[in-house]
Amino acid sequence: MKVDICFSPALYPYYADNNTARIVIVVDIFRATTTMCAALKNGAKSIIPVASIEEAQAYKEKGFPVGAERNVKRCDFADFGNSPFDYTPEKVAEKDIVFTTTNGTQAIEAANDAHALVIGAFSNISAVVDFCVAAQKDVLVLCAGWNNRFNIEDTLYAGAVAKRLLDKGYTYVSDAVEVALAMWKDATPDLRHYISHTEHIKRLVANNLQDSVEYCLTEDTVYLVPVYDKGTKKITIT
Repeated sequence: MKVDICFSPALYPYYADNNTARIVIVVDIFRATTTMCAALKNGAKSIIPVASIEEAQAYKEKGFPVGAERNVKRCDFADFGNSPFDYTPEKVAEKDIVFTTTNGTQAIEAANDAHALVIGAFSNISAVVDFCVAAQKDVLVLCAGWNNRFNIEDTLYAGAVAKRLLDKGYTYVSDAVEVALAMWKDATPDLRHYISHTEHIKRLVANNLQDSVEYCLTEDTVYLVPVYDKGTKKITIT
């Protein structure tokens, strides 16, 4: 089996030739995929990802609870923002949560035709790697990035996943994996310091949203694999 990495949803069409036989891991460390894992851990029945604000508003009018964020800020009409701390058991248990974000849900939209699409974060990294190894399928890590541009935190996660899969017998041939592995190796002595000057950290700090950074960088706080169902268009736990 092979592992590859796509640094941006804008590049995904160039990787999509093998999407019927591959697991795509969508990652948006700050903060969408981490938040989805937290919501499902806390009892949400499902996450319904939508790409646009208009879709989210339409669901809201039908009575669905909605998490919505643009440019790190919670949308005015939404019940939740894009922080993992918003989705407490009291608020989300047994509910279908509609969810739209600047980057993460756009990446899901781009790759929703994949053989299997799973949600990855540092918080569930071991569960996701175990899922991929058990499935014996090629893997593509799709980084949500920022507005279709490269970012560091998602690439570091991709490097971490690639390292674990290589240790399990996977192979790679791409420059993208080579770069992500090198970044992960450099970052592992002090991950928080490595990303301290990144664009997205600065955005979070500027909006007083840095409280979730440590949580988003902590490995294995949950053991679950959120999987997108093409039929229902919902994300649930396997």
